[in-house]
Amino acid sequence: MRSITKEFPGVRALSDVSLVVEAGEIHAICGENGAGKSTLMKVLSGVHPYGTYSGEIVYQGQPCRFGDIRASEHAGIVIIHQELALVPGMSITENIFLGNEPRRWGRIDWKAANHKALELMRLVGLEEDPDTLIKDIGVGKQQLVEIAKAFAKDVKLLILDEPTAALNENDSQHLLDLLRGFKQRGITSIMISHKLNEVEAVADAITILRDGRTIETIKVAGGDVDEDRIVRGMVGRDLQSRFPEHEPKIGEVFFEVRDWTVRHPISAERLVCKNSNFTVRRGEIVGFAGLMGAGRTELAMSVFGRSYGVHLGGKIFKDGREVDIRSVADAIKNGLAYVSEDRKAIGLNLLDDIKTSVVAAKLSKITRRGVLDEAAQYHEAESYRKSLRIKTPTVDEPVTRLSGGNQQKVVLAKWMFTDPDLLILDEPTRGIDVGAKYEIYGIIQRLADEGRGVVLISSELPELIGLCDRIYTVAEGRITGEVARRDADPELLMKRMTSTRRNA
Repeated sequence: MRSITKEFPGVRALSDVSLVVEAGEIHAICGENGAGKSTLMKVLSGVHPYGTYSGEIVYQGQPCRFGDIRASEHAGIVIIHQELALVPGMSITENIFLGNEPRRWGRIDWKAANHKALELMRLVGLEEDPDTLIKDIGVGKQQLVEIAKAFAKDVKLLILDEPTAALNENDSQHLLDLLRGFKQRGITSIMISHKLNEVEAVADAITILRDGRTIETIKVAGGDVDEDRIVRGMVGRDLQSRFPEHEPKIGEVFFEVRDWTVRHPISAERLVCKNSNFTVRRGEIVGFAGLMGAGRTELAMSVFGRSYGVHLGGKIFKDGREVDIRSVADAIKNGLAYVSEDRKAIGLNLLDDIKTSVVAAKLSKITRRGVLDEAAQYHEAESYRKSLRIKTPTVDEPVTRLSGGNQQKVVLAKWMFTDPDLLILDEPTRGIDVGAKYEIYGIIQRLADEGRGVVLISSELPELIGLCDRIYTVAEGRITGEVARRDADPELLMKRMTSTRRNA
């Protein structure tokens, strides 16, 4: 890709960017949110067609001018977006061949499709019945379906945008092993990732983008690659610490959950929360650590207005008195806020602009005699844009145009606008870069310093250890331990995350 420049109204997303990828290598692209990584790959794959950008693409020695994504796929270039393009109500086979079904005598040959689907599933290590519906398999397996779908199109260059962002450690490792295997078969891969340890482990070369420009390309074989160098290129400065300095100001217990028990919404015999007990003090950041499926999100959502599962028992106390929280409206009224792990599907309405999103959770705050005060709405949104440093020229911008890190700041603003006493953050830094993470860590610490309680759910143990004053461990729906910050280390947390017995 030579001198690629791409502009949107009011924004230059790419400015004279060049990228050279060698055949058969795994090439990583790193950069902060908004650096232009995804835009560059959308140019390459025809999502942004020829004529909407300037510059030149040369693929296998030939200039390419892709008019749409089908043209790039015909050339063997397949992109897998961070938001998987699968149909939940259709089977694995139907998704693999969607729009590309094998036909015989003018009709879809489902027997041939199932046979070929099994071959492709074996290739990517997916052990499922091909008739299984997408909604009935986990995110890790859905990612494998997307890769099998790419192989159904005879892929030569595979582009993966944040392929492990939503995966647990085992699924992430399996995917990285697959990329190594594809390399042996002569398939070239381009991977966008914020997980720098994975980039170091699997990439042959790393290109760093910053503010829509190419900073440098590093060959990993040279041996001078480390996380600090990548971070320095991404953010334009040294980060002395991944976490801001913070002196906690912890007060008394103000929030308590006792004997909380919740049943799975479909499987009547499965308990997702089993007699859970935890407390939060004012000014305290309390972490929840657990493997994927341990029940952390289920616990948080069920506490937040019983928005998950069937409540079987347990009580919530706030400031020493029992509160009855049976709905999300009750939760907000009692000073609770919940930032979902899925900002695009649950946290935001992507059709809304920023100012609408910021005030959405508590419209009553800016309503006068039943009418929305638009001046107050704009003032509040603009105030959060400045204080949270949301990168956008105006709060009239649609949230869909923001980078992942800035979208996450809008979600935080939405719930900060409700003036919560307890803020539950579920994977608040998933899929965002180290620079944006550092800013969000500072926001979390400021919320605690204001005397609020913060519950932080994260799959990244260093994040929990670096931010939290106490950490609860969760396994199979049970809280299995409570660890003070001074005692927390990855080995101890992992031991308790994999044990179903309560530890002191």
